[in-house]
Amino acid sequence: MKLNRTTQRTIEILKLISQSPEGATLDDICKKLDLPKTSGYDIVTTLAEMNMVNVAKGQKQSYTIGLMAYRIGVNYTNNLDFIGTIEPVLKAFSKEVGKTVFFGIPSDHHVVYICKFEPENPIITTATVGSRNPMYCTSLGKVILAYSSEEEREKMISRIKFTQYTEWTVKNKEQLMEELERVRERGYAFDAREMEEHMQCVGAPVFDRAGNVLGAISVSSLYKPSEDYDALGKLVWDKGAEVSGLLGFLGKI
Repeated sequence: MKLNRTTQRTIEILKLISQSPEGATLDDICKKLDLPKTSGYDIVTTLAEMNMVNVAKGQKQSYTIGLMAYRIGVNYTNNLDFIGTIEPVLKAFSKEVGKTVFFGIPSDHHVVYICKFEPENPIITTATVGSRNPMYCTSLGKVILAYSSEEEREKMISRIKFTQYTEWTVKNKEQLMEELERVRERGYAFDAREMEEHMQCVGAPVFDRAGNVLGAISVSSLYKPSEDYDALGKLVWDKGAEVSGLLGFLGKI
């Protein structure tokens, strides 16, 4: 079967960009893929116009994976068998705790919401399936960072630009690293009104068969000073362990 050369080059460029969280320049792309600059330029500008890649301005333009590529990836992930496996468990968990339950996966230094399960009387949350939020101020993102390998964690953190969404938002890398240490000690993470002042979220990791952090689950609700969020965290941790077991993880978390 004869392959279309331009299509092949486009996919190779997307793969290369996806493996370069710091961004790939046109020079990088053409050198690594042995492409003429005119061909490389035509492809990346087309990809940028279609939101498949983002363009970062600087001394030299660099390219990172764009929102449309994320959405295509999310649509693929939604069709994976593991979604069908975890969906009834998390749906029942949402009903059990009477709160909104999310499942999210890492995407560069963001977390993408893959599934959302709501109780009978849900609260309104800004997060929707397919949307993404920064890792450093979400419970999902924090547990993913905490349980990623040191190398992967450093890659993701190096891309973060710390923005203050509320007065409780993590302010810098030092504060984040301290928080991640606490996450590993207790097994769950908080978004303690860091994204939205009225919302409190608790997240725990989900591991794949090989013991790598696949993503995370979280429980979100309106903040209540009287609620025991550590007790809720233990429930979420247990549910994360259950889901990990369903996905074939047999080790000890």
